[in-house]
Amino acid sequence: MSIPEPTTAPKRTLSLGVIFLTLYIDLVGFSIIFPLGPYLLEHYLAVDGQDGVLGWLLGHINSVARLLGNEEHLPAVLFAGLVSSLFSILQFIFAPFWGSLSDKRGRRSILLFTVAGTALSYLLWFLSGSFWLFVLSRLVAGAFGGNLSVATAAVADVTTRAERSKAMGLVGAAFGLGLVTGPAIGGFTARINLLDTFPGLAAWGVNPFSVPALFAFILSVVNVIWIARRFKETRSPSAQNQTAETRLRNPIRAILSLDDFRIRGVNLVAFVYSIAFVAMEAALVFLSAQRFNYDAWDNAMLMCFLGFCSIITQGVIVRKLLKTVTETRVLASGLVISAVGLLMIGYAPAPVWLYTGVGLLALGSGLVNPSTTGLISLYAGADEQGRVLGIFRSLGSLSRAITPITAGVIFWTLGAKAVFVGAAVLALGAWIASTRLPQPEK
Repeated sequence: MSIPEPTTAPKRTLSLGVIFLTLYIDLVGFSIIFPLGPYLLEHYLAVDGQDGVLGWLLGHINSVARLLGNEEHLPAVLFAGLVSSLFSILQFIFAPFWGSLSDKRGRRSILLFTVAGTALSYLLWFLSGSFWLFVLSRLVAGAFGGNLSVATAAVADVTTRAERSKAMGLVGAAFGLGLVTGPAIGGFTARINLLDTFPGLAAWGVNPFSVPALFAFILSVVNVIWIARRFKETRSPSAQNQTAETRLRNPIRAILSLDDFRIRGVNLVAFVYSIAFVAMEAALVFLSAQRFNYDAWDNAMLMCFLGFCSIITQGVIVRKLLKTVTETRVLASGLVISAVGLLMIGYAPAPVWLYTGVGLLALGSGLVNPSTTGLISLYAGADEQGRVLGIFRSLGSLSRAITPITAGVIFWTLGAKAVFVGAAVLALGAWIASTRLPQPEK
């Protein structure tokens, strides 16, 4: 049985600004790799060739693409999806573990350890002269990247129940700003090839994409120093001692072990919505390139617009809205708005309609994300914030493991409208499920 959460204001040992910057730096490093996927594949194919295990893997991928009737686009989609899925599966496994361990050992120590582990993954990427060392770097990054739930749990530690969901909007703004900044930095730094100036570094595994990895590594080291100097522990020693012992366990079993129907319900809503949103992310650049002849720069501007709208929504609009409107109503509104935005994107006859749909989707997701995170935290007891938020984050990772490949296959076999109509149906299904969620007491 969980310990009831006090309704009086906790002593704020840590400012939300410190947590914001911790999350922001972490997300910038995490998303630097986003625009590099196709070029990384091209590089490692040239390095490792078509032989060995890599050749065997690509042979099977090409067979699947042939079976699905699209050998031109699907091999790259399936390969990139497979590599990203490895990262997300590790996050899915480890997010509940880090969250639960932070309940027992404290937020600060777990953040220091996991951000240091993330820095190690970027160092491996920097030296990844072979494809398999690069894969190892992504596995390490995925395992330690499940730490976002720890910083989110720290927000719950230092806020009252009344201000919890508004504070989660700040978390969402950090996510949005990081996911806008990171890809831009990745695209810019990828233009710099250290081997052009220092060809001898190739013997150490340095490759044409080592500069983005180096930048991400430096950011992680800065984050470790920032946490060590400014991140004060938010869990009291008595609260840590009252928490059950933790261990790495089957994440599916951890999800099924949730005995509060409200927590299970909001996890279901968030998971279904995440599948819809990730499907949009996976297919949006394909749609814009196919329908409007967008190039890499045009798509970068489109993604920046999406991120900017998300920042404004989660950092400003939702924080004001939650002063007078309940989390459940904000959530329901966000889901319906998202469905409208997805349909508008899918049927957009001109770029202005595409941008309008993206703006509506950003508004909808900006209402959904802090509402679901806030509801999860409000439903959970004070002694299980890390564990429950870890499970919540792990479900988001699961959606990112299974959706990009599925959305890519649907796009290149059934067309763009099938992806976005399907995503809109999922958003409406999540809205129906959300109507059963009770408003928590504050």
